[in-house]
Amino acid sequence: MAELAERLGVEPRTVRRYVGHLVDLDVPVESVRGRYGGYRLAAGYRLPPLMLSDDEALAVLLGLVAGRRAGLATATGTAGETAAAKIRRVLPPRIADRLDAVLTSLAFTAEPGEFPAPQTGVLLTVADAVRHHRPISLQYTSRDGRRSARVLYPSGLVNHAGRWYVTGADPEVGEDRTFRLDRIADARTLPGSFAPPPAGDDPAGHLLTSMAQAPHRHAVTLRMQGTLAQIRTRLPASIAEVREEHDDEGWQSVEIRADSLDWLPAVLAALDLPFVIERPDELRDRVIALADRLATSGRTLW
Repeated sequence: MAELAERLGVEPRTVRRYVGHLVDLDVPVESVRGRYGGYRLAAGYRLPPLMLSDDEALAVLLGLVAGRRAGLATATGTAGETAAAKIRRVLPPRIADRLDAVLTSLAFTAEPGEFPAPQTGVLLTVADAVRHHRPISLQYTSRDGRRSARVLYPSGLVNHAGRWYVTGADPEVGEDRTFRLDRIADARTLPGSFAPPPAGDDPAGHLLTSMAQAPHRHAVTLRMQGTLAQIRTRLPASIAEVREEHDDEGWQSVEIRADSLDWLPAVLAALDLPFVIERPDELRDRVIALADRLATSGRTLW
């Protein structure tokens, strides 16, 4: 066993586990003892296409389930189901039954999301371009339905809130851009290459910043007293930009762009931090109205 493991470059327990799985699958294994001994399949048998331990099989199947619920699937909606079915077919019945018990008894506290999925070909093309620093052309449809052809020097793929994005530099305008992959109808690799992004480049940070800076109906400016970590508990980077004012009292400048102000008074109240509204006046009116309703409810007795 030790000699075989050494020749294969694995630990002896890995060889024992592998042979044990073959036996579980009713595959006849013959062994030869001695210095040059080992294992071999009986005549007429082939190795199954996939060998997984209990832990590995459970990890793969749970990953497929979680990926579908988290928006990590591609436009090929049945790929997860067919992959899970193929894995189950090569598992010993004992293991397959135990995994079924986990999957059928598993419950989630949140409903599965309905996320737009990118095309598999688009995702793979973009990922390859990111890895090899090659420009790509995109056929893109914007949020308002406008179609355009874009060229991008992609720097990274990001999955945020169940949606796939690619970030990178637009050589035509010389600025960073972010595109949703499900809105890309076609992606093609172009000849040539570009210099890789500088060390420490953060595609996820670029995405969140671009979301916070995107044009919306309302531009909100606040001053808030608290740490960045405290503010981020309710106002993530995709919603708000936060800049430290460098004073001794810990005030921060907060900018928010929103299509609606309805949700913001309750969020500010939940933060439980001192704040000053600089604009717009409409938000100030809504905060006062919420405070009046809370005070009225707090004084009401049955």
